[in-house]
Amino acid sequence: MDIRGHMPTIAMLWTASLCVLWASSVLGAPVNTERQKLLLISFDGFRWDYDRDVDTPNLDQMARDGVKALYASPPYLTLTSPTHFTLLTGRYIENHGVIHNMWFNTTSGEKKPYYQTQFVNDWWDNGTLPIWITAQKQGLKAGSLHFPGTASSYQGLVAMVQEVEPLLYNYKNETAWRENTDKVMGWFRDQNVDFVSMYFGEPDGTGHKYGPDSNERREMVKQVDRTVGYIRDSAEQHGLNRHLNIIITSDHGMSTIYRNGLVEEITLSKIPGFSFGDLSFHLVDYGPSGMLLPKPGKLEVVYKALKGAHPHLHVYKKEEMPAHLHFAKNDRILPIVLWADPGYVINGYFPVQFNKGEHGFDNQEMDMKVLFRAVGPAFHKNLTVEPFETVNIYPLMCHILGIQPEVNDGHLNATKHMLVTSIPTSGEFISG
Repeated sequence: MDIRGHMPTIAMLWTASLCVLWASSVLGAPVNTERQKLLLISFDGFRWDYDRDVDTPNLDQMARDGVKALYASPPYLTLTSPTHFTLLTGRYIENHGVIHNMWFNTTSGEKKPYYQTQFVNDWWDNGTLPIWITAQKQGLKAGSLHFPGTASSYQGLVAMVQEVEPLLYNYKNETAWRENTDKVMGWFRDQNVDFVSMYFGEPDGTGHKYGPDSNERREMVKQVDRTVGYIRDSAEQHGLNRHLNIIITSDHGMSTIYRNGLVEEITLSKIPGFSFGDLSFHLVDYGPSGMLLPKPGKLEVVYKALKGAHPHLHVYKKEEMPAHLHFAKNDRILPIVLWADPGYVINGYFPVQFNKGEHGFDNQEMDMKVLFRAVGPAFHKNLTVEPFETVNIYPLMCHILGIQPEVNDGHLNATKHMLVTSIPTSGEFISG
């Protein structure tokens, strides 16, 4: 057949195809014509180096098949709910306002523990939208399983598919981990969900109870690794490998606590010149970090009594907090902020908790750094990248999903080299 008569049509189709590829690149959307799906997984308390003293064949294979960061830096305060909400929003904690695991009321003195705080809606719905809601507003479907913040609504909206763990949930149950994995993969396949955030409560609990250097922690890391292998196998069995990208990270690391006479512990009631009677409210006895609300006229008295009182206790008025912590510009943050050096916790009247491992330290401390792995059609293979802040994971996720991010503190520049498609700077989505 003589094709000369068809040449203009062929040329036009070729030109149109090139235009589509060029537009996809410039607009910052993956060139892959099939819509990308994304699974964000957090293994609570998985320190960046936990794979160094344990055989982790599945995490190692994931690194060969995708991207591994040397480590990632969470924001301060290095506690579970605040750092997870940073993953969902790309905002530092002072900007998204979930400043602690605990909801509290400085007037009544009431405090709610971690689980109950999940259901205090206005603690979470504070003006910053998590990625579930942003994705759904732009026509995608989103889900979340056990991820901190899932129980709340935002501007009256919730994740389309969601599951909140029950009270007294057993976070260590490996059988439940596999059942939850298959459930999430079913959401992707059967309900055509585009994004899911999924949370596992370990190795955090084991690190707290036995310490990060314990055999129990090493055994739990082996369980995590088996689960990583199961997650990838389940994705394949559900026919998702061509579409699904998987990011695995964590909220914070873990540090060994010194006790039993090894060090001089920090106990505020023993500090000369300090009195709990000078406070209207306090959040201490919850690890190495704390906040104080002095009574009217007592700010300087409290501050001067504590400043320099212990060589491993850091005391700041909130407006004088180190800039790298991004933990000052929020009305929920109390006037005096305390934190201890690794190995130490802050006790109030006397020690009331005896964990062998803790987090909540300065996010510059290496013990607080976390793992990062990513695999899927959007990512390069066998690529190791330099450390970055976890605040940058949000714009990366928005890019993969092809959605416009909310104002955030991250930058796609910090992660775009992980991606198969190179995106010109002029085409990036705008980040805060």
